[in-house]
This record gives sequence, C-alpha cells and structure tokens, in this order.
Amino acid sequence: MPTASDTTPSVRFVGVRKAFAGVPVLDGVTLAVASGETAIVMGGSGTGKSVLIKHVVGLLKPDDGEVWVRDVRIDALSGEDLDRVRLRTGYLFQGGALFDSMTVTGNIEFLLERHTGLDATGRRVRVTELLEWVRLEPALAGRYPAELSGGQKKRVALARALALEPEVMLFDEPTTGLDPISVRSVSELIVRLREERGMTSLVITHDLLCAEITGGTVHFLYKGRIVLSGTLAEVSRTNHPFVRNFFGA
Repeated sequence: MPTASDTTPSVRFVGVRKAFAGVPVLDGVTLAVASGETAIVMGGSGTGKSVLIKHVVGLLKPDDGEVWVRDVRIDALSGEDLDRVRLRTGYLFQGGALFDSMTVTGNIEFLLERHTGLDATGRRVRVTELLEWVRLEPALAGRYPAELSGGQKKRVALARALALEPEVMLFDEPTTGLDPISVRSVSELIVRLREERGMTSLVITHDLLCAEITGGTVHFLYKGRIVLSGTLAEVSRTNHPFVRNFFGA
C-alpha cells in the first residue's frame, strides 16, 4: 500500500502568479506532476513556459501562490535550504549552459568534485558511466563544447544534470535548434529516464515531435493559465481557437 510520501506529487504549482513590470505572465497556474510522470508544458512563444519552470529551482519566486517539490515549499526557501533542494533537481537549460573552457569530462566533473566525496578515479568512472548512458562515444570526453554538434551538447548537458542523481529533471526546450534525428535522440533519453529510472520529468517545449515521442501528459499554457491537459492527441483535437491554431488544425 502506498504511503503518504509515495502519493505526494513530485512537483506542484498552486495558484502561481508572476508579473514583470506590471505585465502578468503567470496568472494562477495550478499543476501537479506525479512521481515518475513526464509532464509536458506547451504553448506559444512568450506565454511563460520557461518562467514557470524557473520557479521549481527558485530562480524566480512567485508574486502569489506556492511552488512545491515533494513536501518542500520552494518559494519559502533561501540560502542553504534552497541549495539543498536544487542539488536534488536536475536542470537542462535551453542552451545547454556548458562551460566553453572545459572539456566534456571537466563539465561533468565540475559538479562531482564540489558535491560528492568521489576521488579523481571515482569521478572519472562516474563520467564514463554517464556518457555511456546518454549514448556518447568515450572519444568525445576530451573535446570542448565548440567541437560538438548541437545534439551532442544537449546529451553532455543531460549527463551533467544527472551526475548527482536527482529526483526530478527539468527540461527547458531540450530540442530547440536540433535536427529531427537529434530531436528523436534527446526525446528518447527522456523516455528512458522514466522507464529505466522512474524519474519525474517536467518538459517545457513547443516541439510536437518531442511531445509525441516522450508520450507525457500535455498541459497547454495560454495567457498565463493551464487551459487544457491530456494526451497530445486529446489536446490537439480541442475546439479552443488558439490551441487549434498552434497545432495547425
């Protein structure tokens, strides 16, 4: 029988509002992401998708409402308390955010050296394991980001995000700027996180192929609110005029 902890959503937004210079971006978002679920937030440009996900790690704080990761209210935390929660949450930034002056190995070891007790040998073993999991050739370990393709950069960034074995993964437009083959490769890794590791993922995307492959519950954000939730097929068949236009219906 599941315990209360087992049924607690991994990520939860309760009436979240956020405005910039008096202009509302999030207008009462309420959304729960169950443990082990892949949730996909879709919407047009400028609708607040990236703003929403940044609240999960405290990069932004709501003007009103609550943001929870498991049983911890994120918007009420600061300093070391917030840092502890951040270390349990992996974040794949839209541009990958790799350090240009570091090799692939250096980018991943950066986190391992600061936040684990692994020695140099242990760190190298962990790097090798992570690169294998994201299906990158060992020969790429000594390359710099400028020497990688867009898809390779995203997979290195994902390997780094997984280095500390997070409980939740956040993806901010993970397939932007990638060719269809790389879109499929990155999207399939999100599926593997769910199927092999039971990991909770919150994916921000406007990429229909990514949403189709990951197969998560789609939540459509419009004018600062979640206006539809369901499978990709269900959401794409809506009569909502903006959503129909988004899907080209």
